[in-house]
Amino acid sequence: MTDRFDVCHPITAGWEGGWSDHKDDPGGKTMYGVTETRWHEYQDKMKMKRTPVRNITKAQALKFYRSEFWEVCGAPTLFAGVDLAVYDASVNSGVSRGRKWLLASAGSNDHSVTVKRICRARLSFMQSLTIWKTFGKGWGRRVADIEVKGVAMALAAMGATESRIKANALAEAEAADKTSKTAGKKAVTAAGGAVSSGTVPVVEPSAADPAALWLFGSLFLFLAIGAVVMIIRKRAADARAEAYGKAAA
Repeated sequence: MTDRFDVCHPITAGWEGGWSDHKDDPGGKTMYGVTETRWHEYQDKMKMKRTPVRNITKAQALKFYRSEFWEVCGAPTLFAGVDLAVYDASVNSGVSRGRKWLLASAGSNDHSVTVKRICRARLSFMQSLTIWKTFGKGWGRRVADIEVKGVAMALAAMGATESRIKANALAEAEAADKTSKTAGKKAVTAAGGAVSSGTVPVVEPSAADPAALWLFGSLFLFLAIGAVVMIIRKRAADARAEAYGKAAA
């Protein structure tokens, strides 16, 4: 099987960027997507003198990514497209999670389906993180981009023509757009219900039935959470619709 590191890594590198030291990022100081902690661990393993990660060269970063992520996650043995999905997930969320999502997504003879399953599991995990509110928009766009490119790679490797790949992308874009509209409507409905339940006449707590107050509070919370879930689902669908739309153009 052909090693596709030189095909897949530039896609991941495009999302990792250069220098970063965001206060909300648990990774801390990062250069080319390599955290200083991981860089120092790698230098210790290779018996190299520790240096600030900001000083890492692109050539060093490439060598690091190939040995610490590409090879470790098993990408060289995976089908085209699936390798990108697992590799990018491993870089972004850890090799153990990338492999776990692969194992949970395997089973279909259609490798494009495997790519979509991996990306769906990955996105679900990301949405459960507390820092989703800070990085969610970028993460959603990244996962959508990896899914679209991974699906196209898998379809091409399975013999699909360019016209069929574009037709598939158009169908996915239309389906995602429909999902977005449905989620948007449900979000509005849930938000409206939460507001309505929060604007009823004020009742003196001492004169109210405790069970009724508990039920009222629970209903408000349920509706509010429902609205947030639908908004998150809408944004994810928007990212997929945009990414697939560009692929179909």
